[in-house]
Amino acid sequence: MGRSNDETSAQTPPEGIRFGMLPELIGYRLRIAQIGIFRDFCTSVDEAEITPTLFGVLVLIDANPGMKQTQLADAIQLDRSSVVSVLDKLEAHGLVERVRAPDNRRANALHLTTAGRHLLQRLVPQVRAHEERVLQDLDAADRAQLRKLLARLVLAAG
Repeated sequence: MGRSNDETSAQTPPEGIRFGMLPELIGYRLRIAQIGIFRDFCTSVDEAEITPTLFGVLVLIDANPGMKQTQLADAIQLDRSSVVSVLDKLEAHGLVERVRAPDNRRANALHLTTAGRHLLQRLVPQVRAHEERVLQDLDAADRAQLRKLLARLVLAAG
């Protein structure tokens, strides 16, 4: 359960700022929520270089060792050039390695390094605590409903 049923109280505008129709728009509300959640994530993890996107990439590669860069791009909804940049960063930190895929010499198979697996193991409890903190005002039914509604929005947005 939330602190208030009044949806307009979800954001206190800075003095002198009128938001017009923005608070009525679900995209605006989602973006403001995302910014707050990402900000909390970045202060919750003890690894300054790890963003929510980088964490998500580590989780996906860990769950799908050998996945191709194109599969990763599709899974995280980033264009292929952005995925290359993300992987370059993770590879430079020694967390991910790209190996030529045995079934397709033009593709790279992705794997976590030992350091990548250790970092992920250390971050998972921190991310779970972060998730619990941002959802603390929602009971189990609210959380399930939120996930269901977000899934429907994802499908509707294509």
